[in-house]
Amino acid sequence: MKKTNKKNVRIISLGCPKNLIDSEVMAGLLNQSGYHITDKNDHADVVIVNTCAFIKPAKEEAIEEILTLVEEKKKNNTQLRIVVAGCLAQRYSREFFTQIPEVDLFIGTGEVGNIVFHLNKLNQENFKRQSVITKPDFLMNFHHPRLISSESSSAYLKISEGCSNRCSYCVIPSLRGPARSRKPDDILEELEMLTQKGIKELIVVAQDTTIYGRDLKGRPHLSSLLNDMAKAKGIKWIRLLYTHPARVTVDLLETIAANEKICRYIDLPIQHIEDDILKAMNRKVTGTKIKEVIGQIRQIIPDVALRTSLIVGFPGETPTRFNRLLDFVNETKFDHLGVFTYSREEGTSAAKSKAHVSEKEKERRRETIMNEQAAISLAINKTLIGTIQEVLIEEKSDHGNYTYTGRCRRQSPEIDGVTYIKGPSSPIGSIVKCQITAAEEYDLFGKIIN
Repeated sequence: MKKTNKKNVRIISLGCPKNLIDSEVMAGLLNQSGYHITDKNDHADVVIVNTCAFIKPAKEEAIEEILTLVEEKKKNNTQLRIVVAGCLAQRYSREFFTQIPEVDLFIGTGEVGNIVFHLNKLNQENFKRQSVITKPDFLMNFHHPRLISSESSSAYLKISEGCSNRCSYCVIPSLRGPARSRKPDDILEELEMLTQKGIKELIVVAQDTTIYGRDLKGRPHLSSLLNDMAKAKGIKWIRLLYTHPARVTVDLLETIAANEKICRYIDLPIQHIEDDILKAMNRKVTGTKIKEVIGQIRQIIPDVALRTSLIVGFPGETPTRFNRLLDFVNETKFDHLGVFTYSREEGTSAAKSKAHVSEKEKERRRETIMNEQAAISLAINKTLIGTIQEVLIEEKSDHGNYTYTGRCRRQSPEIDGVTYIKGPSSPIGSIVKCQITAAEEYDLFGKIIN
């Protein structure tokens, strides 16, 4: 069995930040083993598509990316090896193995740590295409290298994997397994390595960050982990995403308020506010509890930037229930808000419901809330004009006369707006003080001050 030389590999990462971390781990392991990681298809011998399969648009994006590679393979590079990894492979590899014969290898979410083994095997001359879908039990640790862009000043830090919440619309537990936390010392070791790479901002992620530690001996809390993380030298900002409203505690909020390094920013996906819908979603929280938590957040952290995500068109969402959700959005005035239309996913209990909303009506409801939110966001952003904000410079700007594009503490990458700034030459990755001079619905504009 003759083995070819190590290859050039491109990794296309789709979906959420948790998936991006898996892609970075695979890239790190391959790079460590002699493979060359490239960002260009025409330089690649192997392309790995690390896929998402959470909702219909994510699946469609993944399939479109795979089929584009298939066309490239047919027309320009018959020797190209295509690997489909991640959630789509975990969920649909049996169907796609037959339907897309040009894909050489399917590997599930449990195989992230075995990527070198799989690619070594793929490079054997007598390799036969296969699908390797195992138990989704992979949990990274600090020994797993991550290949992060040398230009990046932010990095995601995954504190747990999988989910045990069993929301009725969600397939994640079947794709990622039950919730399992990394040990605090292991997380802090990775944090230290990230600081040595020059990372200034750590963004704490998991399927549900507030459930962290419940499966570990001694049941460490998220608040104690954040306290320890804030003591690390080199890290300037710590940002918390994916907090479940049923488990946001006063202790957690006081920890955020007490630590200057922890951004006054909370991502609180509530999904809905109507009790009947929340119960049908199996969210294990009531609308009253959600309102209480939001009140606590704003009392303990008065200058907080609060983000949420909603699902509209869930089975049983009548026009009256939707209007109550809309009223709640207008009353609460979230700083940032995203809306998903309900995606009917096979294998979930919600998919069995008969009270489904039409796709056209779902989209109308999404647009209605987003239009309202645009006005809310603009009003909030205008109150920031004249204020001084710390801004993390991320890249040169091509927007008008603005020198750089960055983010202030109120803005998370990809999901929120950005801050365009004017000023003297400053290193990418530096944090500068800026005065906000103008605002749009989602973006801020400012100038560097001495």
